[in-house]
Amino acid sequence: MNTSGPRAPGRRKFLKTSCGLSLALAAPMIITSRKALAAEQLTMLAWYGHGEPDIVADFEAAHNVKITAKYYTGGDNMMALVAQSPPGTYDLILSDAEYTTALQRAGYVEQMDPKDYPLDDYFPEYQHFPGNWDNGKLFSLIIRFGYLGVSYNTQVVSKSEARSYNILWSKKVKGRVAHFDWALPNLGCLSLKNGNASPGPYELTNEQWRKLKQTTMSLRSQVRGFYDYGGTLSSLKNGDVVVMAGIGDWITGLLQRDGAPVNTVVPDEGGIQWSESYCIGKGTKKYELAKSFIQYITSPEGQVKSAMMKAYPAMIPTRGGWKLLNEKFPAEAKRQGMVLTGHNVRDLYKEGLIHFRKWPVNQSLEQWNDFWTEYKNA
Repeated sequence: MNTSGPRAPGRRKFLKTSCGLSLALAAPMIITSRKALAAEQLTMLAWYGHGEPDIVADFEAAHNVKITAKYYTGGDNMMALVAQSPPGTYDLILSDAEYTTALQRAGYVEQMDPKDYPLDDYFPEYQHFPGNWDNGKLFSLIIRFGYLGVSYNTQVVSKSEARSYNILWSKKVKGRVAHFDWALPNLGCLSLKNGNASPGPYELTNEQWRKLKQTTMSLRSQVRGFYDYGGTLSSLKNGDVVVMAGIGDWITGLLQRDGAPVNTVVPDEGGIQWSESYCIGKGTKKYELAKSFIQYITSPEGQVKSAMMKAYPAMIPTRGGWKLLNEKFPAEAKRQGMVLTGHNVRDLYKEGLIHFRKWPVNQSLEQWNDFWTEYKNA
């Protein structure tokens, strides 16, 4: 995976969730504040939601500590904040998997001892997750993930229709297709539509890249618009948009909580996985406390909190987390496909349908982003 290159956009303009879709814009540089008496503070750099009470309150109470979370709105923003800050500014860094290697190679994170964490409780496919390790050394630990495929309005598009990216070109959805405005997930999904499952949707020859651009441009007349996080939520909820590629249950799961008729499926051509991992910031003076937080969030109780996060739901990688989720919230376990018997989301790996989101291998990230801009302006 490339570890340098131009800035890449992320899940933009995260919105605070209050009463479902009563959302207020969460600015990228705001530090959350809550009145609390605590002996210590632990600083966290993360996507919105990870420092909120539904996730951290129990840890704060148990350790008499206050979590101070600074929220970012994309991997580029995260890398810039770390690079511009003195070592020790952030005790904990939550990173998308595409950026964990860049963090460790830039020297922005501390090495972690595998013995300190419940790796034996992780399902095998997550124990040596890409980007968490470098030359046998652990630098980050995956805590949650989700799948990106086709998201759709169930009153307009059937599940069988959504099981192929071809639905995006259907006459029935013309003018009601949209994109979440980020090149990597969208082009990754359309690359799978082109059959680039092996070696992967981001490992394209020049000819495959040419064909991907051609395929993408052929969709432009179907597209209503390109949306940020809030626009994606509102357009799917009000029915202006009935089908999107490159997003997943982290969007439609929120809408379902409010009763919106939407769903997400991984198409037969395959889907993309987004993944979030925790790192310990370089130069922290609170290494042990940061370690304790990662132990907390990877415990069964912490994993269930992560799966049920109010800001955006996710799947979790531990056996203990799945077991407790099924005991406490069986409906949510079933909804997200984390069931203990029968077909579950892990089976999609065995079926060859899931590919990890990453930076382009044979083209530069700038090439992908420049084409995305060209596509939007076409």
